[in-house]
Parts: sequence; C-alpha cells; structure tokens
Amino acid sequence: MNLNRVGASAKRVLLQLKHDPRSIALIILAPCLLMTILKFVYWSEPQVFQRVAGALLGVFPMLVMFLITSVATLRERTSGTLERILISPVTKFEFILGYAIAFGIASAIQAIFVTTFAIGPLGLGIKGSQGALIGIAILDALLGLSLGLFVSSFAKTEFQAIQFLPVILLPQLLLSGLLTPRDSMPRILAGISNFLPLSYAIDATKKTLFGQGSINGDIFTIVLFLFLLLGAGSLTLRRATH
Repeated sequence: MNLNRVGASAKRVLLQLKHDPRSIALIILAPCLLMTILKFVYWSEPQVFQRVAGALLGVFPMLVMFLITSVATLRERTSGTLERILISPVTKFEFILGYAIAFGIASAIQAIFVTTFAIGPLGLGIKGSQGALIGIAILDALLGLSLGLFVSSFAKTEFQAIQFLPVILLPQLLLSGLLTPRDSMPRILAGISNFLPLSYAIDATKKTLFGQGSINGDIFTIVLFLFLLLGAGSLTLRRATH
C-alpha cells in the first residue's frame, strides 16, 4: 500500500465534494433541517423527541453516505474515470481507503454540525460524551460508504443505485430498535437484528445519549462489520459497466 496514492485518492474525492454544493447540502444541511422538523413534530412531547432524535443521529450518517457513495462510484465507473484510475498504479484497496478517508472527514464535519445543532438550539439532552457521539456517527457514515460501494457494483444507472436504498436500509431501520426495543420483538426478528450493523449503531447511540453502559462491544461489532463490508466492496468493485 502506497500512502501517497491513498492521500491523492482522498484529496481527489474531497475536491469533488468541494465543487458539489448539492452533496455539501445533503451532508450538512439536510440532517439539521430534518432534526428541526422533528423538533416541531414532537413539540408537545419532548421526551419522544429525545428518544427518536437521538436514535436518528445514528441513522442520518449511514443514509447520507450510502446515497452519495453509491451514486458517485457508479458515476465514476460509467464515465470511465474508475477504469482510468484502476489501470494506474492505484490498487482497489487504495482507491477504497481513499474514499473512506475522504468521506470519513466529511462525516466528521457532518457529525460535529448535526450533534452541536441538536444539543444546542434544539435542546437534545445527552448524558454521555459528545465526542463519543461524533465517533459513532463517523463509523455509521463509513458503514454507509461501504454499503454504497458494495451495491454500486450491481447497478447500471444512478436510479438503480438509489433503488437499493429501501432494500438495504429500510429493513435495518425496522429491525434496529429505532421504532421498538429489539428485545420486545418476536424471537426470529430479534435474531435477524443481531446480524444488522445498524442495530449496533442505534444501540451505541442510545447508550451514549442516556448514559446506559459501555459502548465498547457495539463499537467492536460496528468495526467488524465495516471491515467485512469494505472487503466485500473491494471484491465486487468493477472498472466499467457493460
């Protein structure tokens, strides 16, 4: 692995994001806007807002990065950019690691903005560390990135890439404990939720918000999922769409 090539790959992605105001708005402004709407929806039920908004801090990074990465990777493949990159000395691993670093930086900025906005103006209570919350959000974003890289290999158009969103993320949203505690679900659904990365992201976020125990086990599991998905993404990464 060549660190200079990894750095160059990350710099290229960051420069693309810098010149794409729509992606910047999606990364930073959209979550803040959704949090604001949620605040007014539960204006008369602040306890519900604390529970739902806090859990969504673990969802937004994965959702946003999944959309951006799947579309961006497909666009690079269909335009021939990916093929030109991969016939250069840059390896698939270096390409994916560059993406991970670039979007990790973007997700860190997103997490700082969104958590600060939610804790400050919106009054979201947090008993744990905001730093831990930001770290969890970054890991969630990298999960979304790895899922986006993986599914982009199976799509031929940007519309098809977006169509994977309900297939990949909606079941995780339903079974992650966001809507109802996982231990209150039927046994088979609770068992399935144990194999979904978003379940551990939601658990870690809730524990941090409410100060309910250690998040080390959840973080370890998220990192394990992350490496597995990045490995799968590198194996399925193709140069061009035929």
